[in-house]
Amino acid sequence: MRIAIRLPVFAPLVALLLAACAPAPIYQTPPGTVAATPMQVAQTPERYARANVIWGGTVVSVKNLTNDTEIEVLAFPLDSSQRPRLKGNAAGRFIAVLPGYVESLNYPQGSPITVSGTLNGSRAGTVGQAPYVFPLVKVTQSHRWTADEMQRGHPNIHFGVGMGVGIR
Repeated sequence: MRIAIRLPVFAPLVALLLAACAPAPIYQTPPGTVAATPMQVAQTPERYARANVIWGGTVVSVKNLTNDTEIEVLAFPLDSSQRPRLKGNAAGRFIAVLPGYVESLNYPQGSPITVSGTLNGSRAGTVGQAPYVFPLVKVTQSHRWTADEMQRGHPNIHFGVGMGVGIR
């Protein structure tokens, strides 16, 4: 006796299993959180004054000031777990303002980061020699992602034909 598995019955099960692999978002989305990108906010910062945001990207630089630490971030869209999707197009830049002193070596250039906070104005600056408007985010929570966390939840499945050797 043979048992046939029909694809339409099997497909939802596979989708459910793959969805279960994805980690949950790290931050609760507070009321008033805007979906605008840093690039959109930079164009009309007054429109988004005091709005909540959850943004992420890669660390460009860290500057320690007297009372705060400013982290310039090249923004990227976030996935469902609020990790930056670094293979996509950048979505502008912003400055994450963290209270107090933050050790710059804990946030090396290129590190993936996600922050949650409130928009607190903007600042004119430059990227290279080009003028740029940086939205300022008063950070309430921040998370620097490790390489393992960035990979977690992404199935390590590869399809192909032929022979190959993999070294890790």
